[in-house]
Amino acid sequence: MKKVILRIKRQNTPVSRPYWHTFEVTVKTGSNVISALQEIRLNPITVENKKVNPPVWECNCLEEVCGACSMLINGKPRQACSALIDQLSSPITLEPLSKFPVIRDLMVDRISMFKSLIKVKGWIDIDGSFDIGRGPKISPKNQNFMYTLSTCMTCGCCVESCPQVNRRSPYIGPAVLAQAVLFNSHPTGKMTKHKRVDAVMKNDGIANCGNAQNCEKVCPKKIPLVTALSKLQRDVVVSGILGKLSE
Repeated sequence: MKKVILRIKRQNTPVSRPYWHTFEVTVKTGSNVISALQEIRLNPITVENKKVNPPVWECNCLEEVCGACSMLINGKPRQACSALIDQLSSPITLEPLSKFPVIRDLMVDRISMFKSLIKVKGWIDIDGSFDIGRGPKISPKNQNFMYTLSTCMTCGCCVESCPQVNRRSPYIGPAVLAQAVLFNSHPTGKMTKHKRVDAVMKNDGIANCGNAQNCEKVCPKKIPLVTALSKLQRDVVVSGILGKLSE
């Protein structure tokens, strides 16, 4: 067991002013940030011995699959379920992601990412659910690349770290653009590749990428976002110059 100090940035409503609360909790060795938040919820008393409402956050799978528990932990965007207390410097500072509207405390609204997936047609069209036989062959190299892209949790960490995503820019961010690459790489998805390339050529698309490469550094799933964005940039250039898509 060990005692840990947590400084939590709080906000009661989407339009209210943020403020800070500091808590001291005792957790087991090997506990994650979610465990510490749960201990606070059981007894939400600050270090000033003031009883307050328990902090609000979002979580679901607790195994770095759903992406729901994204937050700033000691200034870095990451998953609270995989952030271990023993590996963090104290006091531990928890803040909501800054690139998304705050709902309350550490919970943010990431709906903009899902709306952007609609913009880039982040799906593969099918004629129905009936058996149409074996699917097209995909090389092991492409399989590995596509599988890595498919592990995206839409957690928002890459968007948070990207300097090009800000209030002055309409940029939809690296996660959504990487998903466009995923579906463009699929043999069936290639049939509608031109629609996705046209979509990312708009003012909120790939042209806004500044190649800071922060996105790949903070991605919890280690997705090769820089490589994916480079492939998409090539498709856009080829389409713009030659009026056709590269294979």
